[in-house]
Amino acid sequence: MIYATIIKMPYLVGGKRKWFAMVWQSNNQLQVRDMSVSLYNQDFHAWTQKQAHLLKSGQLADIDMENIIEEIEGMGASERSQLQSRLKILIGHLLKWQYQPAFRSRSWKLTIEEQRLSVVEMMEDSPSLKGVLAERLLKAYVHGVLLAAKETYIDKKVFPETCPYTIEQILDATYYPDPA
Repeated sequence: MIYATIIKMPYLVGGKRKWFAMVWQSNNQLQVRDMSVSLYNQDFHAWTQKQAHLLKSGQLADIDMENIIEEIEGMGASERSQLQSRLKILIGHLLKWQYQPAFRSRSWKLTIEEQRLSVVEMMEDSPSLKGVLAERLLKAYVHGVLLAAKETYIDKKVFPETCPYTIEQILDATYYPDPA
């Protein structure tokens, strides 16, 4: 097995900054890679296919470890961001439902149903998201208030400072708040 240490550094070439990676491997070999013209930067899809092939064939010394790590970390961040975005829309619509009962519509109800279903499916597909649900709910509530205020023309100060719904209520397919 080969282990590598990667140092990414800028270097001026012809007045333009390029990125090079110096890779020291456990077998005492040194590789210098021009990261600015890498496949990763030129054709992301082709890069993913190449990395998958290299991993499947056991050519671990040739994989783009730095960018693979970055992409994997980015995937986790993307999942958390999507969870928060869906919660924002869901909470915004629950607030609209509660604070503008005269304007309740099929569209609002279906949006609430859709977002609930999507959040539940996300947590089924990635159970570890349950561990960040409370944190994301706090952040989503602030954005949900802004969404509701924007779409209802109700001053955002009218809405509670903290989320008036429990996680269980938010995800409960039968729960719709009573008029405020």
